[in-house]
Amino acid sequence: MSGQNGTVGAVSAPEQDVVVVRPRKVLIAAVTGAVLIVGLFVAIAVVLRTVQTGVFFRFADQVALVLLGLFIAGGLLLVARPRVRADTEGIEVRNILLTRYLPWSLVERVAFPDGASWARLDLPDDEYLPVLAIQAVDGERAVEAIAKVRALHARHRSSS
Repeated sequence: MSGQNGTVGAVSAPEQDVVVVRPRKVLIAAVTGAVLIVGLFVAIAVVLRTVQTGVFFRFADQVALVLLGLFIAGGLLLVARPRVRADTEGIEVRNILLTRYLPWSLVERVAFPDGASWARLDLPDDEYLPVLAIQAVDGERAVEAIAKVRALHARHRSSS
C-alpha cells in the first residue's frame, strides 16, 4: 500500500517496488503553524475594525490582513511539500521548490551523514542532492525510509 501524508509505504507490483516517503513531524508543525497564523490574522482583522486604535481600518484593510495571513501560511506549508518516490528505475526527490528525477545509475550513494538533519543522494563529481523528505526528527520512520531507499539502490547496483 502506498503511504499517505507522512507515511513510509511500499507498493509491491509484479515488476517493481515503490517507496513513497514524506516527513511526518515537519508536516504536523507546518499545518499547525499555518492554521494558527491564519487564525491570528483573521482575529486581528476583526478586532482592528472594532477597537479604537486611532487609525481607521476599512474593510479593504481587513481583507488585506487576511490575505497576508494566507500568503504567510502558504509559505509555511511549503516546508511540508518534500516527498521521495523511489522505484527500481530511479528516485524522484521533491524538495521545497524543485522536483528532480534521477535514475539509479547517477546515484553513487544514499547517505545520512552523522549529525545531518536530512538524508542526501551522493552524485558524481562530489555533488549531492538533499532529500528533505527523510528527516532525522522523524526518528524510526527515517531509519525505515532510508533502509528501503538504500535497498532499492542496492538492488539496482547488483543488477547492473
